[in-house]
Amino acid sequence: MKILMVCLGNICRSPLAEGVMRHLVEEQGLDWEIASAGTGDWHINEPADKRGIAIAKKYGYDISKQRARHFNPDHFEAFDKILVMDQQNEKDVLKQADHLHHREKVMLFLPDNLEVTDPYFDDKLFEPVFLQIEERCRQIIEEIKKESI
Repeated sequence: MKILMVCLGNICRSPLAEGVMRHLVEEQGLDWEIASAGTGDWHINEPADKRGIAIAKKYGYDISKQRARHFNPDHFEAFDKILVMDQQNEKDVLKQADHLHHREKVMLFLPDNLEVTDPYFDDKLFEPVFLQIEERCRQIIEEIKKESI
């Protein structure tokens, strides 16, 4: 299984999701590839936001070595699932999809059309966003494991 997490700049939400998911997958001994990207190109090769790095570290995850990358159409072939943090990211990713089977890989990270709030402009949001992401990553792992039975 290859999963790509996508947000706007690839410095807040999707790096947290990548780091948490990668850690949880490794803990369970699953042979999955986890990565992240952003629909915007402002932060390419930059580390995750320092507030995200700090909150991840507080909960035992290290995302300090991750670097932002830009989403591109090649990701449709490289990944099985493309999980986006909000509806605007979903629209931006789907604009680049040339085939139905590419579009079918794209879904919101949260169920029920819910969005992960972007914590970039509010320091207080990093912890609740992190906790939401961590809980959802655990759920996604269980959902995918059930699908493959």
